[in-house]
Amino acid sequence: MRILIAPNSFKNSLDAISCAQAIAQGLEQSKLNCVCTCFPVGDGGDGTGLLLIKKWNAETINVPVHDALKRPINTSFGFIEDSKTAIIEMADVSGLKLLQSHELDPLHASSYGTGEMILHALDKGATKIILCIGGSASVDGGTGILQALGYKFLDDNKNVLKDIPLSLTNLSAIDDSKADNRIFNCEVIILCDVENYLLGTHGAAAVFAPQKGANPNDVKQLEQCLQKLRDITFKQTGIDINTLKHGGAAGGVAAGLAAWLKAKLVNGIDYFLDATNFNDAIKNTDLLITGEGNIDTQTLHGKAPYGVANLAKENNVPVIGLAGKIPQQSNEAFNKYFDVLLPISNDANISEAILHTKENLIRTANTLGDLMALSRIF
Repeated sequence: MRILIAPNSFKNSLDAISCAQAIAQGLEQSKLNCVCTCFPVGDGGDGTGLLLIKKWNAETINVPVHDALKRPINTSFGFIEDSKTAIIEMADVSGLKLLQSHELDPLHASSYGTGEMILHALDKGATKIILCIGGSASVDGGTGILQALGYKFLDDNKNVLKDIPLSLTNLSAIDDSKADNRIFNCEVIILCDVENYLLGTHGAAAVFAPQKGANPNDVKQLEQCLQKLRDITFKQTGIDINTLKHGGAAGGVAAGLAAWLKAKLVNGIDYFLDATNFNDAIKNTDLLITGEGNIDTQTLHGKAPYGVANLAKENNVPVIGLAGKIPQQSNEAFNKYFDVLLPISNDANISEAILHTKENLIRTANTLGDLMALSRIF
């Protein structure tokens, strides 16, 4: 049996490459006669950039930048000289993973460092930037990135706002006269792993700010900040950034850059699968195994397991999904894409389960392989 193993990362636990290797290890140790091919995938979330860098054999460029709290750090981005393409992972510079739990502060966290990464890419001669924005620590509507590129955010007295995003409620005008013109000759493609709009009950502040450390009052303040950013942006550009699908991704980075940099917002997994020729791989397989930390209703709105399962079904390939958590009841929407959904852990303690993701994937895959081997006997 030819098995294609194409998981996303298991958030806060194991990257996609390690997940694929663990599943393959479990299957190969089982009684099933199989040939496993690992094809880890990303949907724009944390780790997608690294996968693209490896797939395309891009050069790694080390650069000094600042994290979400404006502290100096060293990180890297990928660069392909022939096509002048830069691959930037927002999580590696403005990411939650770089902060301690007590440091989470979306009222002050900034995407500025990601803007610095873009400047470094422009210095290398980039004419195309692929920006993977999952795992960010900020809810600033991309204002930090724009500041790094030379944009100024002004109050009624034409004073430059400090303490963004909190001070965005005082925003009166956006001055782009000093913006780095190189960015306008560069194609910016943003890989988004969510479809949320910028504002409202399903927007950047309401849905994602609590994950970044916001309390209910913080969420209200951040919503007001993003609303003001929307109003001033509309006034000056005629673009309503609250109408943009994916606009709420990465705390509104997608919306802000779409308006001010003409960035193209794309479904992350669709772009990834097309760019890495996944369709060729799925045609030569008998079974697809995918997964991520939590398979839920959000999965069907553009997450990686949905993307690979959808292509598998188009090629009449059965699909098994593995996750730390799956829906408790059978669901028609899931049944359309997943033939089987399996939880990999019996541990009710999420923290403990996260610590043992690799072992749980190996064990579950091993049991799955034995069951498939047994079914062939009967």
